[in-house]
Amino acid sequence: MEESDPTPAAAVIESCTFDLIEPSTFDLIVIGTGLPESIVSAAVSQSGKTVLHLDPNPFYGSHFSSLSPSNLSEFLLRNSRETPAATHFLQSNSNDRHVVVNLSSRPVYSDVEIYNYAPQSLTADHKFNLDISGPRVLFCADKSIDLILKSQVNHYLEFKPIDASFVGDANGTLSPVPDSRAAIFKDKTLGLVDKNLLMTFFKLVQQHWHQQQDDVSISDDDLETPFLHFLTKMNLPRKIQNIILYAIAMENYDQEQEDLPQGLILKTRDGINRLFLYNTSIARFQNSLGPMIYPLYGLGELPQAFCRRAAVKGCIHVLRMPVLALLMDKDTGQYRGVRLSSGQEIFSDKLVLDSSYTPQLSSASSPPLPLRESLQGLTLTGVQGKVVRGICITSSSLKPDLASFLIVFPPRSLYLEQVVAIRVLQIAADLAVCPPDIDVNEGKKLLLTAMNALLKVPTLDCPQTHSTENNESEKEERPILLWSALYAQELTEGQFGTISSFPMPDGNLNFNDLLDVTVKMFQRHNPNEDLFPEISKPENSENDDELNLDA
Repeated sequence: MEESDPTPAAAVIESCTFDLIEPSTFDLIVIGTGLPESIVSAAVSQSGKTVLHLDPNPFYGSHFSSLSPSNLSEFLLRNSRETPAATHFLQSNSNDRHVVVNLSSRPVYSDVEIYNYAPQSLTADHKFNLDISGPRVLFCADKSIDLILKSQVNHYLEFKPIDASFVGDANGTLSPVPDSRAAIFKDKTLGLVDKNLLMTFFKLVQQHWHQQQDDVSISDDDLETPFLHFLTKMNLPRKIQNIILYAIAMENYDQEQEDLPQGLILKTRDGINRLFLYNTSIARFQNSLGPMIYPLYGLGELPQAFCRRAAVKGCIHVLRMPVLALLMDKDTGQYRGVRLSSGQEIFSDKLVLDSSYTPQLSSASSPPLPLRESLQGLTLTGVQGKVVRGICITSSSLKPDLASFLIVFPPRSLYLEQVVAIRVLQIAADLAVCPPDIDVNEGKKLLLTAMNALLKVPTLDCPQTHSTENNESEKEERPILLWSALYAQELTEGQFGTISSFPMPDGNLNFNDLLDVTVKMFQRHNPNEDLFPEISKPENSENDDELNLDA
């Protein structure tokens, strides 16, 4: 029998009146309702432990949420400024053996640019759901789908397929991705020789997957070489290499760079595995003929679904509740609890802290040595780089006959200095992320170049005037940009320990790397437990191994 949801009052406390949280001691406190935090919260709750899940925002999802244009603008601007905290050390209200270490919120977004070219067209602001961490999709055979089914979160979600994939260029020309036998035969941009080469390559890869013939499988030596070298060895022309590398294997970085760091070189083994994921995702579910799907109402539905699952298992959620400080043991320097903005102190064995929080260790103060060493070890801000994201609301679809599709601009396709792939995901009204007749494209130099290749971009001083680099007649039928947000987001490392934090959303198209970190953290905290262990089903139960997929 499927468990029923608790009433909202039982599952969630919205901390406007600072209600006292009971009990005051938990096995785990989680701060931030992002996707990895919500997965761990649900998994730990299902294992029978007590969990308190807090979020300073009035909505679920944190950096993985889907917001209206006005709420998105406010969120990005607020999180692009540092929120300072007091740097002195105070005694705990409830225990003189605890020291209060204040937390500050550091900016994780920068270079935020918001433009509204047509305010009169965006009066239904609340009907938009814009993904902060996009563009992202779910491959039908990837780890995220397996986890959704295993955790039974699929009961709270509904998906629709992504209709098609295209490769774009600087002129705005969109060519379909030949990702199957039928697509190869239909492709009018490939010559007969190229079609035969591509078919031969896909046949070899399939034989390798199934080990049908040892003499034609890919050798171990080839599997350890760069994937680009293997594609060249297969006599595939540059155009087909780009399609395989960036539109099917979804590689991010230009594999032809001479100085590409070793860790960014895609090996053939990994490339073949990515092709396998793409291939096995095609038509896995009855109503999805392609490899990719997307949740109705936006990616922010994913963390909400896991929060609902956690609530069913007894987790307490409190929104609008910032955490002001950590409670640390004065003698050992070990974590003991947190102080909330309400003034209440809550204790737990372990803590998962949003990556934007930073403990304050003042050089002017003199905390005990164990505490100072413990705080210096909390490297919660390990910034690895930045990813630039863009969101555009347009007047119409980029392709009138399609609603939702993916566009990939391979490296060097927009200009020669382009060293990373740019991905644009068009999401339309049938996915409930915007009102009818309006499309949302997620996609400053690279993004602006891609935008100019696809859209009519109004000039700021005169919204009715469009910036055009190509012939005006060529752009006549292109959608007009109505609203845009461009912003840079920090890429951070995860922190494992009594106090842990998850990385910020990465620049990948799927969630697989993020899920690997989530599983690692759960197993670190729960070494003898599985993440969502298998549950036996009654013989007469309906099939739970399916998604709610709207054709």
